[in-house]
This record gives sequence, C-alpha cells and structure tokens, in this order.
Amino acid sequence: MRRFRIFYLVGIMLLFLALTMLLSAFWAFAERGPDRVAFLLAIGVTALTGFILYFYFSPSKKKELSIIENFTIVTMAWFIAGLFGALPYHFYGVFNGNYLHAFFEAISGFTTTGATLIEDIEVLPRGILLWRSFTQWLGGMGIIVLFLAILPRFGFRSMTMYKAEIPGPIAERVVPRVVETARRLWLIYVAFTVVQILLLFASGLSFFDALCHALTTMPTGGFSTYNASIAAFNNPMAEIIIIFFMLFAGINFALYFRLIRGDFRIHKNPELRFYLAVITIAIALVTINTYDLAGGNFALALRQSAFQVVSITTTTGYATADFDAWHSFSRLLLLTLMFFGACGGSTGGSMKQVRWMLMFKYALRELKQMVHPSAISAIKVGGQNLSEEVLRPVMGFGFIYISLTVLATLSLAFLGLDFDTAFSAVAATIGNVGPGLGGVGPLETYQGIPAAGQLILTVMMVVGRLEIYTVLVIFLPETRRLWSRALKE
Repeated sequence: MRRFRIFYLVGIMLLFLALTMLLSAFWAFAERGPDRVAFLLAIGVTALTGFILYFYFSPSKKKELSIIENFTIVTMAWFIAGLFGALPYHFYGVFNGNYLHAFFEAISGFTTTGATLIEDIEVLPRGILLWRSFTQWLGGMGIIVLFLAILPRFGFRSMTMYKAEIPGPIAERVVPRVVETARRLWLIYVAFTVVQILLLFASGLSFFDALCHALTTMPTGGFSTYNASIAAFNNPMAEIIIIFFMLFAGINFALYFRLIRGDFRIHKNPELRFYLAVITIAIALVTINTYDLAGGNFALALRQSAFQVVSITTTTGYATADFDAWHSFSRLLLLTLMFFGACGGSTGGSMKQVRWMLMFKYALRELKQMVHPSAISAIKVGGQNLSEEVLRPVMGFGFIYISLTVLATLSLAFLGLDFDTAFSAVAATIGNVGPGLGGVGPLETYQGIPAAGQLILTVMMVVGRLEIYTVLVIFLPETRRLWSRALKE
C-alpha cells in the first residue's frame, strides 16, 4: 500500500535525526559530561526505529507522492521530530520523567518558538544545551527543506513539500529546480551562522556561547544558555551583533540570493521596505515610551528598545530587559508585533509582513469599490498585479489565524489562566515567538500552564510553524476520501 511510502520516509528522517544528535553527543563525551548515557540511549532508540521503518516499509517501486501524502509527511515530520528529539531530555531526566514536558521543549526547539519549561537552564550539561540550540537551527530553515537539499534520491524532492514548509504566501524558488533551491538557501543559512559565530566570539563570548547563540539567532529561535537570556552577558557589542543578525534572519532569504547574483535592487522590494519601516517606527515609539525607565539614559533606552522590538518582530524571543515590566503602551505594542512577524521566506514566524501588506491593500480596494462599484482595480505589489488565487489564501489565512488564536485563548482561560497570560501565550506560540506577558513573561517559563494547556500550545507551535494550511488540510473530508482511495491502490 502507498502509505508504506510515508513510513519509509519517516524512517529516513529518524536515521538523519539520530545522526544530528552525534554533534551534541561528541561534546558530552569530550567534556565527560553526565549526559553521555542519555545521548547514547537517544541515538540508539532513534536510529533503531528509523532502521525498522526504513527496511520494513521500503517500497518495491518508487512512486511520486500525492499532494495529500506530501502534506501528511510534512506534518508528521515535525511531530515525530519532537517525539524523538525529546529523548535526550527524557533520558537525562531534565523533567523528571515527564515526557510531555520533554516533548514541549523539543517542539519549541524545532519550531524555533523558544518557549521553555526549564526553570534553571544553567545547571544543565553542555551537551544538552547544545542539542537544545541545535534543534532550533535544524528547524529554522526547515526539516523538510534540509532533506530536499541533501536527500533527494530517497524521495524528498517534491515542490509541494517545499511549499508546505517554506513560510509566506508565496514559496519563491531561487533557481528552477526545487532541490537546488533548497541547497542554496541552506548554504546562505550556514554562511550567516558561521559569520555570526566568529563575530560573537570576537566580541568576548566564549566559543560555546557564541556557537549556541548563533545556532538560535539565525533560525529566530531564542533559546539561550542562560536564565537571563542575552542580558546575562552585559555585553553591548554582542547585543548589537545579535540585533543585526536577527534583522537579517527576518528578511526573505531569496533576496540574499539575488544580492549574490549581483541584483542590488533588493532595497526596492516592497515587503522589505515595509518590514524595515515597521521596525524603525516601533523602535522610536518604544524608546520614547521607556526613556524614563532607563533613568534618562537615551543610549540605553534605544539599545534595549531596538533589541526587544527586533527580537519580537522577527519572532526570535531573546531578552535583554524585562519588557513585561515596561509601560502598557510598550507592552501592547510588542504584543501587536507578535502578530506581524518577519518577511515571507525568512526563518521568522507569525503572520508575515507581506500578508499584512496584502490585507491592507485588499481592505483599501474594498473601500474604494464601495464608492466606485463599477471600477476594476488590481492589487499590486512591486509593480505586479496579484491574482485572486494569491489573495484568497491570504484572506483565509488571516481569518483562520485569528480564529485559532481566539479559540486557544478561550481554552487556556477555561483552564484558569488570566487574560494576559492566556492571550500572550497563544500569540507567542502560534507566532513562534517564545516569551509573552504575565505568567509567561521574559523572566518566566511555561511551567505555570496546566498539562492540557501545554498540549494545546504544543499543537499551536507546529500549526504556526507550518502556517496552518499544511496541518489543517489533512483533516478535510476530501483528504480522508483521497486517503481511502490511495490505500486501496
């Protein structure tokens, strides 16, 4: 049956996941850390499961996957990565045997959310801390996109898979072949990471801290090796470096490819200009609003405001200040920015700047047509007319995104959480931001959320990372009928 093909691909994915655990395992063994056995067990279980699925479900003939199978494998990949990525935490005893907590932490890593249940990060061995950072780096550009780049001969070569995982309303190819597109995007991603490691090391951070924070900056993840996040360094130069790399990570990576090819007109890209304008205006407003909290020190107010605005807008989630203690205006503005997110085609999460642009233009067109009902006006972006086929999914996405946010907030409120905590926790998880307000503020963890609430937020993280449609489409009645037909083949 064709469903075996999916399990075969899952097996390959698990074998690769076991391989990625080796880096953290090597570090644990090099330092003779107490997490050595945990990694051996995690690698063994993951690899054994992968081998069983790979050999038992290996198809006799390699057929092209259907659209539904492509969506299913992408959704399954993220949840299964979380299930097995949680094993190092579980075997080491980070959460004292609570596998739901370990699963939450792993999903938060792979989806680059940065929400955590670990109350004292600094007591963990470096192998675990490196794995925690590495999960975000793997998830930043996309697990499936990575497989498209390095494992095409095993069946990871579908444009549907690529579109299902790349964030944004339009999955842009930088070259005609999807495999080459995936490879070049990953090369740019790796290059940025290496450069940031070197710069952070030069700024005074240890190599381990530079490595871990570069691995969590470029994917806009936000996991830190310190309880106080970036504030623990008290290093203005490191903060400035991280601000710029968060900003770079929030830009569509296809623009970098154009820049490499000699196209220096990327500054004319309407989404990039909108993204930079939103960030600039927000920094100015927050700096003015928090000037008194910085003791009248304008440079400090500007630095802290710039860091938090860029961190929240790009959905990274790092902190250099307790922004939950700022004035209401700044807190609400940061909460609003959680819904804006970064550019489409970046490693950032949330709704994306381009969708806000399109929804604004769409609403403006509707207002104009009320005055001029017979007029035919097209919506343009960058001088190009956009068809209704592009606009309809954007409008639908906005409706579903807000609806899921409201439903999940009501669910958390039903479990007893106050409004600030419930709403910001949902906004921070579906937007892959990490810290929120109230009980999940920058100095807090998600430990105060009940188990049922943690499960809801775990699903929100995956739904947000895969931009809703990829996950929801597999539950449609039409999908069930197609599956029934496919299983009979």
